[in-house]
Amino acid sequence: MNKNFWTGIGLTLIIAVIAKLATSLPYLSLIGPLVIAILIGIIWNTFFPVRTTWEPGIQFSSKKLLRAGIILLGMRLNLSDIAAAGWPAFLLATSSVVIGISAVYGVAKLLKVDSTIGFLTACGTGICGAAAIVAVSSQLKAKAEQTAVSVAIIALLGTLFTFLYSIFYSALGLSSEAYGMFAGGTLHEIAHVVAAGDVGGAAALDLALVVKLTRVILLVVVAAGVGFWMAKRNRQEGEAFSFRKLPIPWFIFGFLAMSAIYSTGIVPEQVASMLVSLAYVLMAMAMAGLGLNVKLSAFKRAGAKPFIAGLGGTIILVAVEYGFISFLF
Repeated sequence: MNKNFWTGIGLTLIIAVIAKLATSLPYLSLIGPLVIAILIGIIWNTFFPVRTTWEPGIQFSSKKLLRAGIILLGMRLNLSDIAAAGWPAFLLATSSVVIGISAVYGVAKLLKVDSTIGFLTACGTGICGAAAIVAVSSQLKAKAEQTAVSVAIIALLGTLFTFLYSIFYSALGLSSEAYGMFAGGTLHEIAHVVAAGDVGGAAALDLALVVKLTRVILLVVVAAGVGFWMAKRNRQEGEAFSFRKLPIPWFIFGFLAMSAIYSTGIVPEQVASMLVSLAYVLMAMAMAGLGLNVKLSAFKRAGAKPFIAGLGGTIILVAVEYGFISFLF
């Protein structure tokens, strides 16, 4: 590892720190440090193209540090909270994942959007925003450009719907608990869920986070499914099958292991909080690395159709889940 390798990693760290500081500004807190980091990376590479000698360090951040960050993020998921919320929360989270992915990908197919961008945007909508997109993109062997476009779409949609929820909270006619489940089941990023859930009070925010984190844990199922599908496709294309090469994101099971450890209560809250903060730093560095491989021209090439697909699919998800919650409560 030479100086240029560490320079590449250092650049992603600088961008991650800037992104974190930016979240203290009005409105930017709704977007979150992960999305801000990828946008800064894109802008940087557009106006100050990175040196090729820095790329190994940047790639290390975008791949290795991402996995480490997702594993540590398990320290914010208490499995007992999900169990305590009962079957309505689990059913809502599961239906959100299924409907979100199906609706967005279906609309994307109708609009003839690039299939990879369509599926990544669908996963970001149904599961957990940027983190889900990047985790699944590694399974699909997606290009950095496709991943970046999907992350940007999710950032815009999540922020838009967060503002709408906050403005029309009283008009929704839902109890505090029902509203919390609605926000947790339909919004894209955890930051969006926190911002919108807080409008309904503490009870709403608690349930919103439980539903959202249940969606996060379902990333394991989706990523595993994509991995097995890719393995099957590779076999059909004549590639020899190897269990060791099976493209399953094994680091997701590290995430579950950390969640299980946190759920036992043996980890002090202060330590868990520090590990979660570290997780976001590592993931922000990964997002920065991803952005540093993309230029703004990528969005012009993608066009407006991917955003329209994401918007249409999100509206379907919101409508279905609102009806489901209204029926339950």
